[in-house]
Amino acid sequence: MTFVLRRLGSAVPVVLGITLVAFLLIHAIPGDPAAVILFGANASPEQIAALRTQLGLDRSLPTQYLDFLGQLLHGDLGTSYLTSNSVAHELLSRAPSTILLAVSAIVVAVVVGVPLGLVAGSRPGSVLDRLARGISFLGVAIPYFFLALLLVLLLSVRLGWLPAIDDGTPKGLILPAVSLGWGYAAILTRLVRGRIIEEYRSEYVRSARARGCGEGRVLLAHALRNSAIPAITTIGLQFGNILTGAAITEVIFGRAGLGSFLATSISNKNIPVVQGAIVVIGIGYVLINLVVDLVVGAVDPRTRLAGAR
Repeated sequence: MTFVLRRLGSAVPVVLGITLVAFLLIHAIPGDPAAVILFGANASPEQIAALRTQLGLDRSLPTQYLDFLGQLLHGDLGTSYLTSNSVAHELLSRAPSTILLAVSAIVVAVVVGVPLGLVAGSRPGSVLDRLARGISFLGVAIPYFFLALLLVLLLSVRLGWLPAIDDGTPKGLILPAVSLGWGYAAILTRLVRGRIIEEYRSEYVRSARARGCGEGRVLLAHALRNSAIPAITTIGLQFGNILTGAAITEVIFGRAGLGSFLATSISNKNIPVVQGAIVVIGIGYVLINLVVDLVVGAVDPRTRLAGAR
C-alpha cells in the first residue's frame, strides 16, 4: 500500500505539469480561435471581439488557466468551439478506435519482438541472429509513417490484399497496427536479445545447465523470466509513445480516432478539444507508467520494497 500511495503521490505534480503544458502550447499557436470560428475575413472586428468575450478569451492567461483547472477538478473538459458538444463526449466517442489501434500495435510489437529477441540472444552470431538484427535495424531506421506508405503501396495498391483506408473491419486494422508496431518490435528485439545474452553468462544459468535443465527450460524459465522486468518497462513506456504516434497513423489510414481528431482540432484552434485531448492522453500515459510500476513490483519484490522506503 505504501508503494502504491507513493506512486500515486508522485503522479500528482506530473498531471499538473501536463495541464500547464497543454494550456500553454495551444495558446502559443498563432491564430485567433474566434476568427477561425467566424471564418476570419467574413466576420467584422466587432463580431470577433464579441465572440472572444463569449468564449472567455479576452481574460488574462492565468485566469483562463485557473478556470481550466477548476473545470478539470469537476470532471468537465469544456465545450467544443465548433460543435458545441461536450469535449468529454467527443473524446470518449473516438477513444475506442485509438485504444484498439494502440493495443494492436503493442500485440504486433510483442509477438514479433520477443520471439526474435529470444532466438537471436540464445544463438548469438548465428544466421538467425544476423537476420533478427537486420530486421530490428530496419525497424528502427524506417519511420512508422514512411513504413505505412510503403505498406499501402505494396499490399494495397500493387497486390490489393488489404484496404488502404480503414473500413472498420479487422482487415482494415492490419496495416495501421503493423506500421505503428513494427518499430517498437525492433526495440523489443534488441532489448530482449541483449538481456538474454547477458543472462546466459550468469552463474545461475550455468548452475541450471549443470543440474541437467534443457535449453528450452533454461531459456524460458530462467533467462526470459529475469529479462522480463526491462521488457515490461519498455512495453509500458512504448504504449504511451504509441498513443501519441497513433495521430499520424490515423491520419494516413483515415481512422476516426483521438489522434486524427486532435490534429484537426489543432488546425482549427479548437482550444477546449486540444487541451482536453492532451490532458486525457497525458493522464493515460501516467496511469500506464503506474501500472508498469505495479507489475514490475509484483514480478520483482526488490523494486517494490525499494519504492516503499
